[in-house]
Amino acid sequence: VKMDSNPPHLKTNFADNDRLQMLKNAFEKKYGKSPKFYAHAPGRVNLIGEHVDYCGYSVLPMAIEQSILAAVSVNDSETIELANTNPQYKDFRVSGTEEIDIGKDNPQWHNYFLCGVKGIQENFSLPSLVGMQCVVDGTIPASSGLSSSSALVCCAGLVTMEANEKSLSKVALAEICAKCERYIGTEGGGMDQSISFLAEKGTAKLIEFNPLRATDVQLPSGAVFVISNCCVEMNKAASSHFNIRVVECRIATKMLAKVKGLEWKRLVKLAQVQTELGASLEEMLSLVEEVLHSDAYSRAEICQALGITPEQFSTDLLSSNTQHVTHFKLYQRARHVYGEASRVLCFKSVCDSQPADSIPLLGDLMKESHASCRDLYECSCPELDQLVDICSKAGAVGSRLTGAGWGGCAVSMVPSDKVESFIRTVRETFYAPEPRRAAMEKQSLFVSKPGGGATIFIEE
Repeated sequence: VKMDSNPPHLKTNFADNDRLQMLKNAFEKKYGKSPKFYAHAPGRVNLIGEHVDYCGYSVLPMAIEQSILAAVSVNDSETIELANTNPQYKDFRVSGTEEIDIGKDNPQWHNYFLCGVKGIQENFSLPSLVGMQCVVDGTIPASSGLSSSSALVCCAGLVTMEANEKSLSKVALAEICAKCERYIGTEGGGMDQSISFLAEKGTAKLIEFNPLRATDVQLPSGAVFVISNCCVEMNKAASSHFNIRVVECRIATKMLAKVKGLEWKRLVKLAQVQTELGASLEEMLSLVEEVLHSDAYSRAEICQALGITPEQFSTDLLSSNTQHVTHFKLYQRARHVYGEASRVLCFKSVCDSQPADSIPLLGDLMKESHASCRDLYECSCPELDQLVDICSKAGAVGSRLTGAGWGGCAVSMVPSDKVESFIRTVRETFYAPEPRRAAMEKQSLFVSKPGGGATIFIEE
C-alpha cells in the first residue's frame, strides 16, 4: 500500500459484517433513510516510544481491531447532524455555513468530531460544508490510552472529505487531523492520527515525522500483544498533565540549545537539538547529565538561564492550561525522551534481524520503557503500576503502560503458548476482586493483532 495513496474505498457485503449491519439499522431508524457511505478509523496501541512523538522522535504503534465507525448521508441542508449509538453521548447539530467553534472546556464527544470537520473545511477553504447526517459507533474504550479521541477526529476528517467530494492522500489526512486535534487543546505529536490512516493489517509500523513516513515492522511470530485496561480514565484534553510534559520538554530543549550556543529561540523539540549538534542519542543523554540538574527548576531560574522576562516565559513557553505551573523537572523529562527514542530504534532493529532471543530482548525494552515512564516522566499511576506488575508475574515477557498514561491501558508481550493462562491470571488477580473492574473486564482485557487503517465502506 502506497503511503501517498488515498484511503481505500471498499465495496462490502453487509451480510458478512454484523457491526456495519447494526449501524445501518440504527441510522435508518433515526433518519428514515439509508446511509450513502461508511467511514472507519482504528484506535491504536503504542508498543514502545511513549511521549516522544511531540519531541520529534519515531514511535512504534500498531492499529487495533477496535475502531470508530460512522454511517453518513449527504443532503443540501448545510447542517451537520451528529448522533451516537451509545446513549450516554448526546445528539448535536451545527451549521455548515458558519465558522465552527470548538469548546476547550470540558470537551464533549462531538467536539472531537468537529475538530476533524474544521480541519478539512480549513484545508480546502470551504465557505460552506455540505449537509450531513452521521451516526457514530465506537468500540475503542474511551479515555483508556488507545486513542479513541484521535480515531474519532480521523473518522470525522475522512467523513467530511468524502461527503464534500474532495480527495486527499493518507499522509495529508494524517497531518491535517494531527493539526486540527489541537483545537481541543491537546498538543500531541501526530502518532495517533498517522497510525490510524497508515496502518496495514498484520504489521506494526515505525512512524517517523518531518517528513511523515511509516515503515513496516514485522513482530516476532512466537508472541502476541495483550491489552489490559487499569480502569482509571485519563482524558488528555480535560487535564493539564499532558501539556505540562510538552512544556517541560520545550524548556529543556531551549536550555540545552543555549548552553551549546545554538539558536535556541528557534528550537522547540528535543530532536532538533540532537540534529543541530549531529550527536548520537547516547551523547544527548551525556549532555543532559552534564547540563541539567535533577532538582526541579523554578520559573526564576529558567528566566535567568535564558535571559527572558517572566512575561516572555508565560507567553512564549507555556500553553493556556499550564500558566499555573511553578516548577519544572527538565532533567528527568529530557532523560526519558532521549532514552525512550533510543529504545524505539533498538526495538525495530531486533524485529528486523529477528535473533533467536528476540522475544526476551523486546520484553526487556518494554520493561525499561515502563520504568522510565513511571520514574522519570511520572506519567504512570498506582493502578497501572499494579497492573504491569501482575502482568509480568502472569507470564508477560514485557509489560508497560501505553498511551498518555495517568490511567488507561498496559500492553504486554506474551508468548503464544501462555496467552490463555496469562489472561486467566490477570482476570483473577486484577479484575475479579473489584466489582467495578470486574464489570468492565470484557472490553478491558483482550489480545490484539495489528489491524488495518482508515477505510470508506460502500454497501454492495
